Order: sequence, then C-alpha cells, then structure tokens
Amino acid sequence: MKLMKKVVLALGLLAFLPAHAQQLSAVETAERGVNSLLETVASAKGYFLSDRERYFQQIEQVLDTFVDFNAVAEVVMSRYASSASDEQKQRFAGILQSTLTRFYGASLVSYNGEELVFLPPRDPDSDPRADKIVGMELRGDTTLRLQYQMFINENDEWKLKNISLAGINLGRQYYTQFAALMSEHNNDIDAVLDNWQ
Repeated sequence: MKLMKKVVLALGLLAFLPAHAQQLSAVETAERGVNSLLETVASAKGYFLSDRERYFQQIEQVLDTFVDFNAVAEVVMSRYASSASDEQKQRFAGILQSTLTRFYGASLVSYNGEELVFLPPRDPDSDPRADKIVGMELRGDTTLRLQYQMFINENDEWKLKNISLAGINLGRQYYTQFAALMSEHNNDIDAVLDNWQ
C-alpha cells in the first residue's frame, strides 16, 4: 500500500512540471546518441562489406534519434535558406541525411572500442536555452576531437545541427560547396540539389 501511495504522489508531482520540460541536457543527449551509434557500428560492422545498405540503414536509424536534418539543411544553406521553399529545404534535408549517414558511417567503420571522453562544457552558466557545443575526444593511437552543436527544437528536445571533426566544421564545408553550386547554376536551388554529391 505504501508503494502505491508513493506512485500516486510521484504522478501528482509530475502534473506540476512544465509541459515542455527538457528531458535530457545537451550533453546527455549527445552522449546517449554517440554511445548508441558506437554500439550500432560495433554490431553492424560486418555488414559494411557484405551488405552496405543494411549497415547504413542501421546507422541512419540511430542518427535520426538525435540529429535534426532539417536544421542541418538550414545551417548548410545559410543565407540561401531564406530564398528556398519549404519543399526545397525538406528535399535538401533528405539529401544531407543520406550524405552524412554515409560519411559518418564510413568514418566510424574503423572504430574498435577506442575510449570516448566527453569534455567539460565551455560555458556551463550560459543561457540554458542557447545552442551548446558538446566536445568529445575519441582516444586511441591518435586522438580525434569532435564537437557537436546542439540546439533545442520546438519539442524542447536537444538535437544536433552541426558537427566539427578535428577542427573541420562540416556545416561550413558543406556551405562552401552549396555556395559554389549556387554560383555555377545561376542561384537555381533545384539545380544545386540535383547536382549535390
């Protein structure tokens, strides 16, 4: 009976929490996503040579849990996003989802259980709703530093919208490619999307 009272009390207290309370912090979201991704890479690695599509599908399923590909598309399009239609943004998000899944999945296939260390936050006392940079290092024979740019989406969940690997900002790299294609194709966004590689 005491257990039942505790459960009822706990449920009653939950009713007073804000409807959009953040469930996980930026670091917790990144940590959970990366650990799940590394577990998936370890278990699916055998498919990389025998059934590459199956391998990438498993990687994509994990990335979908903590990456907002629509936000990634906005980051990459940058100043061109305002002239893109919702349909074009959505299409580009799908293209980037495939591109990043293959890039990230192929990069991680050589992962062999190296130590992953999450670095202390740079600005722990900043605005709790501002974008956060989550730093981590993959330590093995060499150390690879990664940074995830996390933001709070409309559902009050932390999601990833940009990655830096070894000091290379992928959003900026892809923006350079996008801008070059815009110049090459007379600012025709559909042509850019048709020619994205």
